[in-house]
Amino acid sequence: MIDVIQLKNNVIVPVLEKLELYSESAVNLLLGTCAQESKLGTYLVQIKGPALGFYQMEPATYADLWTNYLDNRPYMRKKILEICGYCDKPSPERMIDDLRLSTIMSRIHYLRVPKPLPAANDIEGLGLYWKIYYNTKNGKGTVPEFVRNYREYVA
Repeated sequence: MIDVIQLKNNVIVPVLEKLELYSESAVNLLLGTCAQESKLGTYLVQIKGPALGFYQMEPATYADLWTNYLDNRPYMRKKILEICGYCDKPSPERMIDDLRLSTIMSRIHYLRVPKPLPAANDIEGLGLYWKIYYNTKNGKGTVPEFVRNYREYVA
């Protein structure tokens, strides 16, 4: 498990600032997603599943983000590659050990949602946002579980 202050101050905030996507809501949503999905980095590869990294993103989702979102936004694609130090799109397995990449891809996943982010201090609202747009209605996670994990690992 990674120290939450280190993750926030040395990865999430700088990455979001460089992407020009910083907000306290985005920071808290990513911290909550990380707490829920991997117990703040305890699990980097999903047990009995394909998801990878701190935010447990599936390779299919990763590929879709590049193909159907980033390939149509060359400025953002270039910025991501620069931030992470890649010449071309990295493999999804890079999310296992590249905190910047996994953070960026999770934020991009949420960026595609047309509904605005909940308030930064609305943990239940952030949990519902995560459930609907990241975990999906068929996913095993629940909003109360998100809130519980946020309080345990982040707050």
